[in-house]
Order: sequence, then C-alpha cells, then structure tokens
Amino acid sequence: MEKCSWIDEKNPLYVKYHDKEWGLPLHDDTKLFELLILEGAQAGLSWSTILNKRENYRKAFDSFNYEKIALYDSKKINSLLQDAGIVRNKLKINSTIQNAKAFIKIRKEFTSFDKYIWSFVNNKPIKNNFKSLKDIPAKTPLSDKISIDLKKRGMNFVGSTIIYAYMQATGLVNDHQINCFRYEEV
Repeated sequence: MEKCSWIDEKNPLYVKYHDKEWGLPLHDDTKLFELLILEGAQAGLSWSTILNKRENYRKAFDSFNYEKIALYDSKKINSLLQDAGIVRNKLKINSTIQNAKAFIKIRKEFTSFDKYIWSFVNNKPIKNNFKSLKDIPAKTPLSDKISIDLKKRGMNFVGSTIIYAYMQATGLVNDHQINCFRYEEV
C-alpha cells in the first residue's frame, strides 16, 4: 500500500497518524483545539518529536480541555515548565493558554470552532493533486487569510505555515499525494 513520501516509516506513531488521522475532515472542537496547539508546539521542531510527546501533552494539558486551560495560573505554568514530557518553552505554554481563551471567544461567536474554521473552505475540503512532496506548498493565500484572522482574534503561534499544516492535519485540505492510498478515500 503506497503512502505519502514524507512519512517517517521508522516511527510507528507517524505511520498511524498518517494512515488513521492526517487529512481526515475533523469536526470535533476539542480535537481541533488539540491539533492547533500541537502544530504551534511543533514550530522549529520535527513533527515526530511532537507525536512522540502527544500523550504527555494530553496529560499535561487536561486532555486539551480549553475551558480548563484558559484558567491556568502561574503555579500551573511553572509545573508545565518542569514537565520533561512536553516542549518546555514558556512562550509556547503561554500561547496555549492565550489560544484557549481566544478559542472560547470564537466558539461563542460562531457556536463552535468547527463552524468558524470550516467556513473558510465553504464546509468542504479542498482536494489538491500533488504528485510529490516538492509540489506541496508550505503556505497559501488561504492559510495567510486564516492566520491573519486568528491573530486578530488574539491567537499566537498561528503563522501561515503553521496554519497550512493545521489545514492539512484537520482535512480542510487534502494534500495526500495522488499515489497515496488515502488520496481517493478522503
């Protein structure tokens, strides 16, 4: 079974992520929040690093319960900074809290984050036709637009490149390579 060429076949978590999750249209607000935070945490690091720490992130950040995260105080931040199971970057940890607060505001305005984020693609995934990894862009005019809007709403670690990776992960765009078994399934 052929897969996208970017997969780290030596990492079973990476293979499972590609085969069972990446690029599937996602509509659950908690999972949408989780991937938004993980994509931001990945900035400057490899996705394998984040996948290997994903379960630790779930434990450290209350299963990505944005309502709880929005209330984190300095004591909780200090404990997160000591947690070797996650990326111990103060800016990224503070960003998670700030983004939880902004996420809640977006949910209130649109009734769900799902409705907000999927409105950018008219509620239908964009299906691309990329043959190789070099064809896949790092960002697009649409990821620029979403990034700008999220920043206006108070989020950070949501630059255009991070947002394009998020769009791919959550199925807003189908960037499985055309020879990948998942390409036609999504």
